[in-house]
Amino acid sequence: MKFFNTLKVATIGLMAIFALNTTVAAQTTLEDIQNSGKLRIGGVTDAAPTFKKDRRSGEWEGIFIDIAESLAKDLGVELEIVTTTWGNSVLDLQSDKIDIMFGLNPTEARKKVIDFSTPVFNNAFTLVVRDDAKFETWEDYNKPEIRIAVDAGSAHDATVTKLLPNATILRFDNVSEASIALQSGKADAQCFVMMLSLPIIKKNPQLGTVIAPSPVSYTTSHAGFQKKIGDTSLQEYVNAWLAKNSESGFIGEAVKRNMSLVGVTPEDFPSNLKL
Repeated sequence: MKFFNTLKVATIGLMAIFALNTTVAAQTTLEDIQNSGKLRIGGVTDAAPTFKKDRRSGEWEGIFIDIAESLAKDLGVELEIVTTTWGNSVLDLQSDKIDIMFGLNPTEARKKVIDFSTPVFNNAFTLVVRDDAKFETWEDYNKPEIRIAVDAGSAHDATVTKLLPNATILRFDNVSEASIALQSGKADAQCFVMMLSLPIIKKNPQLGTVIAPSPVSYTTSHAGFQKKIGDTSLQEYVNAWLAKNSESGFIGEAVKRNMSLVGVTPEDFPSNLKL
């Protein structure tokens, strides 16, 4: 009888351990973050206006820092910023060094290994134009006599190729060479995403004026997550949070506020842009 009682106690103990392990294993990513008390994001030290780390104080600022701090606050946890690079960020997600990486584009290759949020904010394709080449619509630029400078093989190149099939597209090895063509008068306009065009013109106003031709064409910025089959809890929470904070205007305000890190003020934004 003593043997059977001992066996019964041991069996109950094993069942309790199994149940405990099952409960732990069943926790979602969102629950893990809330239980740990920390939300870990990747930060790129010198990527203003999205990320910027002060080398002396160690303090972080930037668009994605403001967004992540607010997200962590709503989750009821502290924000932990793990230094990474754009090139290493996907690996850091896969190896569970970070929970979220803001600022990633959902390429087909990346979508195979990590998951993505809905858009965090819109990054418009703009044109930097000379004073004699200011028009309102993309179609106004869709003429053979209009010369558009782009960095070959970039998203800028793909956009003008699609939107301006009749324009003369001048392709250069990099952004700087395209800008030289614009400044020298060899091109009438240069295509940039908003995050590049606005600070470039603040530093070099003689290059031209930033316009967002109608209808405005956008690329989007997203957040990346570790891919976990059957567990989209963090992704779903972030998507709902983004929708709420985009509608409230918080995200747009965070973008405009942190563009000051590259010398851009809210008044510098084209009025027809929707962040």
